[in-house]
Amino acid sequence: MYTRLESAQQKWGGSLTAIDNWLDERQRLIVRYCELAALPPFDKKSGNSLPDQADIQHFCQLLMDYLSAGHFEVYEQIVSQCAVNGQDSRKLADSLYPKIAHSTDMALEFNDKYAEADGKTLSTNFDRDLSTLGQALVERFDFEDELIQTLHNKYSKAITA
Repeated sequence: MYTRLESAQQKWGGSLTAIDNWLDERQRLIVRYCELAALPPFDKKSGNSLPDQADIQHFCQLLMDYLSAGHFEVYEQIVSQCAVNGQDSRKLADSLYPKIAHSTDMALEFNDKYAEADGKTLSTNFDRDLSTLGQALVERFDFEDELIQTLHNKYSKAITA
């Protein structure tokens, strides 16, 4: 996840403020995810202990912020640029949105389940649900990167024209 993010930041960084801000939010989300999942370099030395509720709440807040930024900032710009710059881009956006929406639904369910969860809920399903969410986020990031590439290409062409 993080390696792909670095690649995206190198590729599109500095081209549009909305993209930069969104990729920064993605970075914070990925780091927090890795901390919760105890992935290197954040792996826990003390065994199978679950994260603190405050850490989960912070992750859920970052997750909701990231989803909101995508839907209300970046996606709107992509749609408006696609409308201006051609139907091929619009078709791509229209084909990717339902795929992205699937991960949005999963993220919202995760947030609803764990943002205010008790210890019993955490102990039975948290690791499995976090792993499932992580897989959905990886797919989402790939779809979003296709949209960002489209926006970047159109934006770059508009500037050079």
